Amino acid sequence: MKCQECEKPSTFHITEITESGFQEIHLCEDHAKNYLAQSSGPAPVAAASLAGALAHQLKLGQTAEELARLDQEACPVCGITFYEFRSQGRLGCPNDYICFSEQLEPLLVNIHGATEHVGKSPRRSAAVSQQQTDLIRLRREMKVAVEREHYEQASQLRDQISEVEAQLKVKPPEDDG
Repeated sequence: MKCQECEKPSTFHITEITESGFQEIHLCEDHAKNYLAQSSGPAPVAAASLAGALAHQLKLGQTAEELARLDQEACPVCGITFYEFRSQGRLGCPNDYICFSEQLEPLLVNIHGATEHVGKSPRRSAAVSQQQTDLIRLRREMKVAVEREHYEQASQLRDQISEVEAQLKVKPPEDDG
């Protein structure tokens, strides 16, 4: 998405709540700084504090170089880059929460107000989730091994994948109560 003021990609997406409804604003870093500098004047307390928080993040936060470096960071399990996450809005695997924790924590606090889950959890155990994460990692490693023509390593990984898949299929469903 492009900045509403210029042709640069928008990196700040601001939703203003007004009496008539919501107004979405999409700005590049430069125009966001100007917008936030104007917004931090005499404005409603909620808007001023939000604008102040964003302005503070801009001052502390990521310059274009830092953002470019961060965008190149990738999860060692699924291979998703932070840029792909920012573009798609989806993570690739549970390990991404650990890999990108520093960048995700402020976002989660902003959206949910906390960083710890307090609601319902899936009935499936954490071990099953870990096995699925292992499957993602093993499949990725096997793909890389085949691309590099390391066929022995690829066959060992294929066998490991088969073992994990067999374990997932053998596990009995958990009792409801």
